[in-house]
This record gives sequence, structure tokens and C-alpha cells, in this order.
Amino acid sequence: MNYAILFIAACAQAASVAWPFDSFFELGQPLWWLQCLALAALVWVLHRCTSGKQAAALGLLFATTWLSATFWWLYVAMHTYAGLHGLLAAVAIVALAAALGLYYAAACAAYWHLTRAKAVGVSLAFAALWTMAELARGTWLTGFGWGAVGYAHLTGPLAAYAPWVGSYGMGALAAWLAAALVVFPRASALQRAGIATAVAVGALLPASGPASWSAPAGHLTVTLLQGNIPQDEKFQAGSGVPLALRWYGEQLQASQGDLVVAPETAIPLLPQQLPPPYWDALQARFALGGQAALVGFPWGSYAQGYTNAVLGFAPGQAAVWRYDKHHLVPFGEFIPPLFKWFTQMMDIPLGDFNRGAVGQASLAWKGQRLAPNICYEDLFGDELGARFIDPAAAPTILVNVSNIGWFGNTVAIDQHLQISRMRALEFERPMLRATNTGATVIIDHTGRVTHSLPRYTRGVLTGEVQGRTGTTPFAWWVARFGLSPLWVLAVAIVLIAVRARPVKGR
Repeated sequence: MNYAILFIAACAQAASVAWPFDSFFELGQPLWWLQCLALAALVWVLHRCTSGKQAAALGLLFATTWLSATFWWLYVAMHTYAGLHGLLAAVAIVALAAALGLYYAAACAAYWHLTRAKAVGVSLAFAALWTMAELARGTWLTGFGWGAVGYAHLTGPLAAYAPWVGSYGMGALAAWLAAALVVFPRASALQRAGIATAVAVGALLPASGPASWSAPAGHLTVTLLQGNIPQDEKFQAGSGVPLALRWYGEQLQASQGDLVVAPETAIPLLPQQLPPPYWDALQARFALGGQAALVGFPWGSYAQGYTNAVLGFAPGQAAVWRYDKHHLVPFGEFIPPLFKWFTQMMDIPLGDFNRGAVGQASLAWKGQRLAPNICYEDLFGDELGARFIDPAAAPTILVNVSNIGWFGNTVAIDQHLQISRMRALEFERPMLRATNTGATVIIDHTGRVTHSLPRYTRGVLTGEVQGRTGTTPFAWWVARFGLSPLWVLAVAIVLIAVRARPVKGR
């Protein structure tokens, strides 16, 4: 019985971030209430366990199922495009989910011990333990926090907390609500009063600040390019490369907006590998006039090393502006120690890249400060937050360039869109997304998608974006302290719960 409940709940939690079916609910949308019910089911099962080992095992089962169902689309990249045997690809995904699931297993075991000891505030303790597991998954060993529960709450009642506590803080609140659903009916009158008071006080937090932490800072007309270059041809000299050079070259020359953005590695060759007329024409196009461009390029040389970069072209530049990707993808952009044998089993046309610095300067253009991030870098809000340490230099517009074509036409597109929307909410900044296959969109500072292109089509998206200035509470503290305040608060709550256990014999 417990196994069936956990399996269904884990799959429901995976679906809550971006509904994967074209039925019952809107395809690709987050379902906050489903996430709360799914996690409440885990808490309910933990209360029925008879030992810490059983709680850990069931927590591991839940987490492995949930995470496997969240990023199952890695199979497409490893098997379809990288050529890894299907069975090995499936095993690799489950093994990754299980390894990450160990954090949650430890959290579940610790929670069981606190409930058995009748610790005070167990629902808060569960939220703290769950948050520590989420933080560990999202930061340790380069971090892979994809599908964290906070993303399910983009449109729910917890969305108002994004500018205050960020996605991990929202996940903590969601975990607390899930635990409270289970604990509340069996709690004492005093404990119920405490939970009710905490809910009432927490509800006042968003209302205690201004209606918005940011202010308008002018507009840009933008053109976003979606080449839809087939992933299995993208780096092929006889097919994808000439197609990309021709189509993106034509669109860059024809663009009319203040800013045109092309996706990650839209031009799949190093600048020195391009025919001289192509590179010269690209520079000449934006050397004069009132337009600028951000274009995904590989950059570097054998002697200096290579980076996954965004190049900025604008009038009046002494040299091409450049942003180098900081947070690299394991196995695709860098090979972890002792894992060369694994990457040799796959045919991935990338390799070991150099890392760019955290908090690189924005591209200044027409009164805006444009801050690119590449691929899944928008998953790491603390790293994007480093750019907000100086309000006078903070970005007014965020720009994500991606090539999620590695994962096919799957729910990965919707999940990544929710990640970008969350960053827009946390920092109250618009986010432009130019991708190879989707989702190519314009997101405003409230996290709302205002313009979008159909996925898996070749097209051009035009629209207007409003830049914003100002600093949200989340941007202020994460720029200075990273995620450490959440760690400190979570550890403190657990220690208080441990110290507040009733003494035996009383």
C-alpha cells in the first residue's frame, strides 16, 4: 500500500512543475495544489513507518521516482543524439536520480526520528530538512536542482513570496504546508493554534512590502530568433552548419528591432573558422545605426581554451562584447574526474570548456543593461543574483539563450520555461528567451509570458520589453550572502526541534 501511494505521489510531484499531458489541465502549466498533496502523501507515509531505516528507504523510493519522472528526457540526449545504448541510458538516469535522492532519504530518516521523539514543531522541522535536501541537490557537486518543488508555485498563493525568499524559500513554505496538512488533524490544541498563527503571520509578509520592488526603465523593441536546426544535424558540416549560417545570417541582417537575439551556439563555428566575409559582414551590420545583437557562439582557441559564449555587437564598440558561460553542463561541457570512460561511450560534439566568471558585466544598450545567461544557467538564481550587488550596475533585462533541442519535443521545454519565469519573479526583471527549438518567449517582470513562438518551428518573434530597475529583498540578500541564509535558518530550526524534545520520564 505504502509503495503504491509513494509511486503515485512521486509521479504527481514531477507533473506538478509542468503538467505533461494534453488533458484534464493546461499542458505545461504548474499545479501548486498537486505538489502540496503529493508531498503530504510522503509525510503521511513517513508517520506510518516503524523505523528510521524504513523511512529512509521509502524517502529514497519517493525521491528516485520523482526525479526520474522529472528529468526522464535526459534519455533523448543520451540515447537518441549521443548514441548511448538505450538500457545504459535508462540505468544512468535512474542512478542519477537515486544518487540525488540520498539527500531526501537522509531528510526523511531524520524527520521520522523527530516525530518519534515527539519534537516540537515537526512540520517546520520537515520543511527545514526538505529544504536542506533541495539545497544540497541544487548546489553540491555542481548542482542539479531541476524540478525543485518551488517551481510548481509560480501561479499559486506562494508566488507572492518569490521576491522575498526565492524558489528555495517557496519550496520550504510548500513543504511546511504539506507537513501541516498531515500534522494538523492529530496536533494538540496548542500546536494547532501555533500552526494557525504561523499561517496568519506568513500571509502578511508579501503584503508588508510595496506592490512592486522595481520601477520601469524604458522599453526596447526586440527580435528573437528560433532556427529549429535539427539536433542531429546541428554540428554537421554538410547540413546543419551551412543551414545555421545561412538562416541566422539572413535574419541578423534583416532584423529591425533595437535588439536581436540568437540562441546558444546559433553560429556553431568559432569566429576564426567562419569565412572572412561572413564575420566582417556581421560586425559591419551592427557597427552603425540603432541596433544591437546578442548571438550564441563558441569562442577561444586551442592555446587559450574554449568557452560557450554570447557575443554582443553594437555601435561604438572597440571590440566585440562577450559573456562566457559559467555554470557548465557535466559530460556535455566538462568531464567530471574519473568519468572520461562514460563520455567516450557517447558521441557528443562538445568537450571541456573553460568557465566564465560569476557576475560578469552586462551589455549596456539604449539605457538598458542586458545580462545574458546560457542554457540552464537560469536554474541557479544565486549565481544570477551576484549581478545585483551594485544597484547602479544591476541588469535591467535578463536574456537566456538555449538549445534544448537535445531533449526533443518533451516536457523539458515547459520545465525550463518555468525556471526562467521564476527568475523573472525573484528579481522582478523581464526575461528574453531565444532558443533553437523553444520555448522562445518574452517574459515580463511578473513572470508572465507576453509573446511566444510555436515550438519546433523556424521563426522570428518580435515584441517590446520593458526594462526594470530596483532591488527585491531576494536580490539584495542573495547577492551578498548567496543561499547561506536558508542553510542557517534550516539548520537552526532542526536544532531547536531536537533540543525541544520532551525529556524522557516526565
